[in-house]
Amino acid sequence: QLQLVESGGGLVQPGGSLRLSCAASGSTLNYYVIGWFRQAPGKEREGVSCISRSGGSTAYADSVKGRFTISRDNAKNTVYLQMNSLKPEDTAIYYCAAARPLTGMCVPTSGYDYWGQGTQVTVSS
Repeated sequence: QLQLVESGGGLVQPGGSLRLSCAASGSTLNYYVIGWFRQAPGKEREGVSCISRSGGSTAYADSVKGRFTISRDNAKNTVYLQMNSLKPEDTAIYYCAAARPLTGMCVPTSGYDYWGQGTQVTVSS
């Protein structure tokens, strides 16, 4: 059974950076497409980014394009989300999730079967 654990969240000032990690156990991460999602208070969960099984294809929400970068290190069984130029509206709980589509490409939110517990990111001065 795949288990995912996020880390790297915290409090950062506007314009600052954080790197989130999504570490997997119980299975080999390179079998899975990985997505990052976030949920702010009073808002629905939204997709932030995803990376294909090979790492050759990535996708980003318009709100984070040019500021966030997703990457994976299959040897370390970990996926990262580098977040730069953070804004107060990026404040949310960030979750990683895994899917195992036959295509190995990113899928809609409903296609993710395994979820981490989340890590809090707060952007405030």
